[in-house]
Amino acid sequence: MLKGVSAVFKRELAAYFATPLATVFLVIFLFAMGAFTFYMGGFFTNGQANLGVFFSFHPWLYLFLIPAISMRLWAEERKSGTIELLLTLPIPLASAVLGKFLAAWAFAGLALALTFPIWITVNYLGHPDNGVILASYIGSWLMAGGYLAIGSAVSAGTGNQVIAFVVSVVISFLFTIAGAPLVIDALSGWMPVELLGTISSFSFLTHFNAIMAGVIDLRDLVFFGTLIAFFLFVTAVLVDLRKAG
Repeated sequence: MLKGVSAVFKRELAAYFATPLATVFLVIFLFAMGAFTFYMGGFFTNGQANLGVFFSFHPWLYLFLIPAISMRLWAEERKSGTIELLLTLPIPLASAVLGKFLAAWAFAGLALALTFPIWITVNYLGHPDNGVILASYIGSWLMAGGYLAIGSAVSAGTGNQVIAFVVSVVISFLFTIAGAPLVIDALSGWMPVELLGTISSFSFLTHFNAIMAGVIDLRDLVFFGTLIAFFLFVTAVLVDLRKAG
């Protein structure tokens, strides 16, 4: 199985750089991160040597940029007709699903790693808590994996990349705002407190903000790990159903 995952991983990761897609995505991602941090976030005017503003924009940028990666994972294979070739290879279906996901996650991790000049800048300007920054980077990468897993399942369910993108954005948005004060306040008038707590626990913001505080709690790791595993399982089921059909 590991050989199958490795083969699919290398194939998919190479495919990103075989076209201008990787360059375009990386340029847009880095430009957006810089613009949101230094201009909209007032990085130079808030008088604090930390990257709280930088990381606070990650969930909202991921809402649109991550589905742009995930929409092609399976929808493009189906549209181009190469999915039949992929599924006839002597590898388990789980290897194909995991290999594709890991390649996309590694690509997202590369984009995130290329923001390191911002980390260097804040260290040049002051004395930030680099442990908190490192934890925030890990949390951001885990959150990107969550968005990718959702997008992978949606892409497996449709052959249209545009539909995959839109549906992924909608579902990801719901997971993002589930624990937002605006949502909780709107539901608190008629929903039991226990159910409100359950809804809030599914929020990406709730878990990411906890990690941004500098503490990588086991509950946050379990949340992202379970969510990723669940949506990859859904991906495998949908691909298998399409194969059987």
